[in-house]
Amino acid sequence: MGAADSSNDGTKNQQAELMRSLIKRKKDAVVHSYSNGFSGFAARLSEAEAKSIAQKPGVISVFPDPILQLHTTRSWDFLQYQTEVESSSGPISGSDNASPKGVDTIIGILDTGIWPESESFSDNDMSEVPSKWKGTCMESHDSISFKCNKKLVGARFYDDSDEDGVRPSGSARDENGHGTHVASTAAGSPISGASYYGLASGIAKGGSPGSRIAMYRVCTTDGCHGSAIMKAFDDAIADGVDVLSLSLGSSSGLEVEFSSDPIAIGAFHAVEKGILVSCSAGNDGPGPATVVNVAPWILTVAATTIDRDFETDIILGGNKLIKGGGISFGNLTRSPVYPLISGDLAKSGNTVVSEKNARYCNPNSLDGTKVKGKIVLCDNRDGYYSLTEKLTEVKSKGGIGFILVDDNARTVAPKFKSFPAAVVTEKDSNEILSYINSTKKPVASVLPTVTIANYKPAPLVAYFSSRGPTYNTHNLLKPDITAPGVAILASWPGNDTNEAVAGQAPPLYNIISGTSMSCPHVSGIAAFVKAQNPSWGPSAIKSAIMTSALQTNNLKAPITTVSGSVATPYDIGAGEASPSLALNPGLVYETNTADYLQYLCSVGYDKSKIKLISNTVPDDFSCPTNSSSESVSQMNYPSIALSNIKENEIKKVTRTVTNVGQEDATYTASIKAPVGLEVQVTPNKLVFTNNSKKLSYEVSFKASSKPKEDLFGSITWTNGKYKVRSPFVVSTNSQGV
Repeated sequence: MGAADSSNDGTKNQQAELMRSLIKRKKDAVVHSYSNGFSGFAARLSEAEAKSIAQKPGVISVFPDPILQLHTTRSWDFLQYQTEVESSSGPISGSDNASPKGVDTIIGILDTGIWPESESFSDNDMSEVPSKWKGTCMESHDSISFKCNKKLVGARFYDDSDEDGVRPSGSARDENGHGTHVASTAAGSPISGASYYGLASGIAKGGSPGSRIAMYRVCTTDGCHGSAIMKAFDDAIADGVDVLSLSLGSSSGLEVEFSSDPIAIGAFHAVEKGILVSCSAGNDGPGPATVVNVAPWILTVAATTIDRDFETDIILGGNKLIKGGGISFGNLTRSPVYPLISGDLAKSGNTVVSEKNARYCNPNSLDGTKVKGKIVLCDNRDGYYSLTEKLTEVKSKGGIGFILVDDNARTVAPKFKSFPAAVVTEKDSNEILSYINSTKKPVASVLPTVTIANYKPAPLVAYFSSRGPTYNTHNLLKPDITAPGVAILASWPGNDTNEAVAGQAPPLYNIISGTSMSCPHVSGIAAFVKAQNPSWGPSAIKSAIMTSALQTNNLKAPITTVSGSVATPYDIGAGEASPSLALNPGLVYETNTADYLQYLCSVGYDKSKIKLISNTVPDDFSCPTNSSSESVSQMNYPSIALSNIKENEIKKVTRTVTNVGQEDATYTASIKAPVGLEVQVTPNKLVFTNNSKKLSYEVSFKASSKPKEDLFGSITWTNGKYKVRSPFVVSTNSQGV
């Protein structure tokens, strides 16, 4: 993980000698070598060999190859609409009225591969590939030809020989669907008439449709190997990408230190080379401290809903309408003539089966004679068996319809294909149960799904979106930003019969949810901002996206969670990303490599190790004598996090902003602080001129009494045209935020 051109002249020779010794022992011992962005290699080692290498001079870390997991149309229209509602000032510079988005920027995507034949990756009307692109389109080892073009400029894959030296048939072709969906969300060309079997019909397009795509297939059926991820980072740095997008990561609670985290290592060196890295925050919400991919040089993305609902109506006897959700293409009649029963009333006669198990429709809990020919209402609050297992139980016992009670699933549109099925909230289920229990022969029908546009309120924080505070990284607010990640329509491999509805061809577009889907939204925005501001570095782009974010929904009220509580920065970071406002942020916070090096000091690295990691360490750099996590708060970051604040104690942080808007401009600070926290900004006015493009200010925080919970607020700089907002969180927790 050391710098590729480290000042230590022996590093490259030492690495080469180590690799030679391993290859001499076993021909295929070395799996990957890294040399473009950083120095290192992946190899098959015994425990003794690993311990021996770890002790050698110049070796920063040796760690097992981790297997990380995937964090698995209208969304762009919604983001643009939200921006226009917020600004109330007509078309915005950089909106769809402007020049083609993202021209000649290159988005590198580390994922499951790509389906190159998708229309989303057509290069019609695209100019020649920019000369800065130095990558390749690897030849497939399978029987299906794989071709790149002026849109899909490059594709690599990382299949390795197994222990017996057998190399699998490899290709960058997507056999999962995830990578194709992600790539088209970030930079897909506009395609009219896209839909999922008629649902969500419209124009499917990426956030930066003028951008090029480079796919790095790092994930296989058994997950995403850390060694492949690091090799992809190393290749992408040399290939010439502008943005890297990773919709994958570890599970919550497994946050490892920097030296053992392949994404953090690769991202550090990519950012050092001027490449912005956007990563998904994870799908382990809504519990606290579940967010992953939290290194400060990463743009960490949470997930929210959009203003579209997939409504599956249930008609009860007496024509009572219940608005359910999910996606179903059932063929029941509209008239409610089908017998309806709840799971507990269909309990199996087996004495070991409890009424509770039957209510949940758990495997082997239902009596086929009671279920056959009926629509069955099943609860899903046990959280033990999956939706699929409950559906299978109903279908296997002869049920003709399925109604699932699940507040969370109601928001994410699970798919049931051609089986009549719907998801309802607990509140609506009470009405259904009341009808069942008060009617001698209850009947119902489940109608096919329809698309509802302009759904309100939106956005909502997705229940699965991982939340802050960070688990093991103190005084750093994560996630950074949120974007659409629920029920997103995007391209899909054209041969996926598993996703096909009975009697229909495989879909060319699919609807799925996850922070995997929100991450490429932000990657697309970053590429768009980079295209319009080519001289900006990763931190300036990140700042622009964060400080221009929105905190209100389409009812002009604060964004909330699915449960109805007002979202905090632990849920949405700085807010919902705005594609247009990010183009012209007014001011930016530039976090330079020195800030990140000080961060490494705070987590225990000394100057000698840091010089091995980075090739941009200034000669006069040194770690503070008493470096600790407290110093992370002083990083020039677009948000502020403070921990361990005591009653009446004053804590101060400093920030520096760079004017990227009008040359002569005066900004005034406004503060939104919670009760019990005194916040002051000094100076509260910043005057920028041609000679003063960078100015600093200090923020002091004082808790008048010991807070019982974490406190949230914001500081906004405005000059009448631009609003530059930074969220903050203050915690009394000694473990930090």
